[in-house]
Amino acid sequence: MPPSKQKIEHINQELIKIQDEIRDFFGWNLSDDLHSTEKLLYKINNSNIDSWKKSNRKKILFDIIEQMNSTKNKIVIIGAAATSLEIIKILENNNFFVLADGAGAVFSTLDDKLEQEAWARSLCVISDGDGGKGLTQAIQKNIPLILHAHGDNVASWTNIIDYILSKGIETKIVLTHQLPKGIDGMYNFGGFTDGDRAVCFVHSTGVPKERIVMVGTRTDIVGKWSGITDKELKLSKLKWMEKILQIIEINY
Repeated sequence: MPPSKQKIEHINQELIKIQDEIRDFFGWNLSDDLHSTEKLLYKINNSNIDSWKKSNRKKILFDIIEQMNSTKNKIVIIGAAATSLEIIKILENNNFFVLADGAGAVFSTLDDKLEQEAWARSLCVISDGDGGKGLTQAIQKNIPLILHAHGDNVASWTNIIDYILSKGIETKIVLTHQLPKGIDGMYNFGGFTDGDRAVCFVHSTGVPKERIVMVGTRTDIVGKWSGITDKELKLSKLKWMEKILQIIEINY
């Protein structure tokens, strides 16, 4: 992709502004988001991993974007309630996947050949670090990680980074945040939960909504492949996900 085109040109500012509404609703402090963001950025920038350098993180991001825009096939967001039958069906149509946190765990329910194909079609995983087994499987499979910082996930992203370093895995990483101001070396594509942030990300890169499909997205239950979570809080968060998807006019 030519350097002149290396811009995220389709971010919907309404998807950024709603993050303030969400903070107010839950009583969360912007300062906590800032603390997590700055700490994550410092940790990554001061690592010894070459692919984690800012310039290389940007290249990783635009490689993903180029893959998404070089096909006319669907970009399928795999959510925490996805089933093996749904995955088998969408594999038949040569679609590409974007995984919401630990949702890739559903691939382990497939036979070996289909599981391998599903991982091969996964362009990236959108995560705030608490995806459990499915997230670590994605890391082991070298799926690029779009890692998010927010006010109460310092322990989660620290555990994930420590896991990557302990295993010596060359994980490709892109960093995201949810602050109203810009952060050099990080991105805010809008949204809130891993699932709707995945949609915001894909849509912000110029992929039309007609090519975005959601599988395993529910707002009435906590999906089987969700990581560690507080059920009542999660259900409350999913109502905000619903509002965000309505803004983009994405069906699920």
